[in-house]
Amino acid sequence: MENTHNSSALPRMAMDIPTPATNAATIVGLVKDGGTVVGYQLSDGQTLNKEEGVALAKQGGIQGVGISERDGNEYLKSIPDGTESNNLNNLPSVSIT
Repeated sequence: MENTHNSSALPRMAMDIPTPATNAATIVGLVKDGGTVVGYQLSDGQTLNKEEGVALAKQGGIQGVGISERDGNEYLKSIPDGTESNNLNNLPSVSIT
C-alpha cells in the first residue's frame, strides 16, 4: 500500500517550524523589490522586512510558516500541507508606502 500522507514530510524536515502563539498573525501579502521578496505584510497591519519576519516567526508571532535557509540567509516559507492555494508565493504583492 502506497503512503500518500507523507508527501510533505521531507520539505517539513528541511525547515524549522516554530509553535505559533494563540494570537499569532498570518502573512497576507509579500513585499517585493524587482520580483524578489524583501518583506511580509501581516494580518495585523504590520509590514516587516525579511529579517524582522523571521525573528517574529521564531518568537511564535506568525502562524503557518516555517523558517528555511539558503546561502546563509533565513526566510519564511509556507508549511507544506499539500494545498498550493495557501502558499506564500500565491499571496498578493504589496508596496511599502
